[in-house]
Amino acid sequence: MKKKAALNEKSLLERLWIQKGMQAFALAGIAYLLVFNVTPMAGLIISFKHYRLETGLWGMFTSPWAGFSHFIEFFSEYNFPMLLRNTVMISLLKLIFTFPVPIIFAIALNEVHSVKIRRIVQTASYLPYFISWVVVSGFCVLFLNTRNGMINSLLLRFGAVEKPVNFLASAGTYWAIAVITGIWKEMGWWAILFLAAIAGIDPELYEAAIIDGAGRFKRILYITIPGILPTIMVVLILSIGNLFGGSMGGSNFDQSFLLGNAGNNAASDIIQTYVFRIGLSQGRYDYAAAVGLLQSIVSVILIFISNNLSKRLTGNGLY
Repeated sequence: MKKKAALNEKSLLERLWIQKGMQAFALAGIAYLLVFNVTPMAGLIISFKHYRLETGLWGMFTSPWAGFSHFIEFFSEYNFPMLLRNTVMISLLKLIFTFPVPIIFAIALNEVHSVKIRRIVQTASYLPYFISWVVVSGFCVLFLNTRNGMINSLLLRFGAVEKPVNFLASAGTYWAIAVITGIWKEMGWWAILFLAAIAGIDPELYEAAIIDGAGRFKRILYITIPGILPTIMVVLILSIGNLFGGSMGGSNFDQSFLLGNAGNNAASDIIQTYVFRIGLSQGRYDYAAAVGLLQSIVSVILIFISNNLSKRLTGNGLY
């Protein structure tokens, strides 16, 4: 207490010097945010400009104003309804199916008494997270192709189909592929977060419940789930904020860019791939920036809405 009181009596500069090690770490983080997150925000001005790359960085400020013409053009695009539908549906399907899976997996893994088995399963589950989507798309081609893919071979052997199904070039199967691969790749990584939250629950609560005669299911229902509810709500809010990016189901862009083709384009073409195609392929950086800004604004609005709903319903939120 004396040391803390003495520290409070010192001037601001003296306290900063005493904490110079921790302050250096904090300044490094602030510098990273300024360089890579805050400074690039100035480039958003090209969303309202007729910008051309040859004018350089200074051209962001000297280019003629376009107002909201880029935004109006995007809403007037002939394929806007398809892009919006695919983006929203893929994102919602991922949120609905991929959000509860890591929670259920973490709770189930926590109930395994063998530490060795638990570690093996947990390690095997989060390893796919470190595999690139390029490699995952290669796995999809390997397993789902019509010539010698394992899935088609099994379906033909058991008589489920009469001829191979072209999963990769069908708009009707793309959404299912996106959700399933997203669950497989991301489930184990997110489960680590929920396992950490479960580890923070007081063990005496479980001991008291066992003495009172509560079974395993009731302990999960009345102790485990309420204990990790704040973590669940925070993850849900962040997932909704990154809904159009893929949230807990991996990158929508990576999946659509790598697995999208002329056959499934009606289901795989999303706003992110459209921005990539317009921005880099056609060099319309101003128009692409406007579409990206629009998506970011929607994401911020979703964060505020989900946070307010969470605080009203559960009392938990980001702030």
